[in-house]
Amino acid sequence: MSDSSSPRVLAKAERRQAILGAAAGLFAAQGFAGASLEDLGAAAGVSGPAIYRHFAGKQAVLGALLVGVSEELLAGGQRVFGETHDDVGRLRALVTFHVDFALSQPDVIRVQDRDFPSLAEGDRERVRALQLAYVDVWVDALRPFHPDAGAADLRMRAQAVFGLINSTPRSVRRHGARATTSSARTTLASMALAALTARV
Repeated sequence: MSDSSSPRVLAKAERRQAILGAAAGLFAAQGFAGASLEDLGAAAGVSGPAIYRHFAGKQAVLGALLVGVSEELLAGGQRVFGETHDDVGRLRALVTFHVDFALSQPDVIRVQDRDFPSLAEGDRERVRALQLAYVDVWVDALRPFHPDAGAADLRMRAQAVFGLINSTPRSVRRHGARATTSSARTTLASMALAALTARV
């Protein structure tokens, strides 16, 4: 049995993460279909064939990237929900968590939006299930603010806010405007909270 803390195992894990990080930027810039394994290897600092030491192929890299980030989102959302025990504080914490994710991971969001259909079927199903579970964390956080609303309405409200938060960092960067991270975080969080709690 291998030691998960051995230098060799740690180095392999670090290389795997480096490949995933490079894939996020490469797929965001060129699209999954437009990026080759050789491109990915060059971006990650390895040869194209060396990718096969960590992944079965390019599609497996995409799957690991999007399943992994979906797992991180769900785990983070559940952690935030469990750590905060008042309704307002919990919702604010979830918004802050998601805003920080969007500001730090715009490439992953772009890949998710554009290249989701390129996932293998099993990975598509896994990502969908994880994302639905993440939305349901938000539904539970929203219920105290909209006690008469059904789950479908609360999911729609949460997903609309995800659209606002997720699209803004990419839009700002694409149009050449520069906003500080702190000002973007404050603006996005305020707008998201207003949308989540608004009475309709």
